[in-house]
Amino acid sequence: MTSIVIPAHNEGRVIGRLLDALLADSPSSGTDIVVVCNGCTDDTARVAGARGDRVRVVEIPTPSKHTALRVGDEHARGFPRLYVDADVVVGAADVRALTGALAADPDLLAAAPGRDVPPTGCAWPVRAYYRVWQRLPAVREGLFGRGVIAVTEEGHKRIAALPPLMADDLAASLAFGPGERRVVEAARVVVRPPRTWSDLIRRKVRAATSSAEFERFQAAREAGGAAPSARTGASDLRALLRADPELLPAVLVFAAAALAARRGARKAIRDQDFSTWLRDESSRQ
Repeated sequence: MTSIVIPAHNEGRVIGRLLDALLADSPSSGTDIVVVCNGCTDDTARVAGARGDRVRVVEIPTPSKHTALRVGDEHARGFPRLYVDADVVVGAADVRALTGALAADPDLLAAAPGRDVPPTGCAWPVRAYYRVWQRLPAVREGLFGRGVIAVTEEGHKRIAALPPLMADDLAASLAFGPGERRVVEAARVVVRPPRTWSDLIRRKVRAATSSAEFERFQAAREAGGAAPSARTGASDLRALLRADPELLPAVLVFAAAALAARRGARKAIRDQDFSTWLRDESSRQ
């Protein structure tokens, strides 16, 4: 049986659309869905519970995604297992495409869907930023930034061994080698971007902070050796411009956002504050 674990903290506005997509065109015995409401003060549990017996709702008092994922594991019934963020939309057919890919290749331990980032309603600098971001090699090839990752039982052992990290999806992606992970383009997930520049910067500050935490973890684990990375460098941006010079205005916006995020993350990194979750609300409207 395929199990789907959904950690949810105050996601009452959006979790219904995800659950409706997962339940549509899906046999009643096909998936085991566990929603772990962690530290919720809104109606997330009620909205999820209203979807019927096919959705099991677990409530815990601690507002922690890592704890919610582990609690979800305790309640999940089978493999392959998907971990899905409550604010994305992925359908039952996409789940089948992911689990089918895992079943077809014994070397494959983890898979994620192709990513759709609808720009409707976003300010023009946000649209410009994502024009560049979605073209970056690490973003195209990595499993992170999609809000969905599917793992086999062996793959689950790999990510279950990871410590609590803010960049949990990045850590999960880099826990697998290129031959062990795959982006399955036949499966799709809708990831709604922030609508405003200020919300984009909040999200990017969180990303910069979490990347710094992850790199410290990697450095300690590798003891000075080479560690996998998903960092974007100037060479990546130059390569994009060589391929498409008309991207120059968007690249400048991307660079400005990266600089603002780096500046915004300095204090948190200096104070080793890797628990404050800067969430944009505009993408949840």
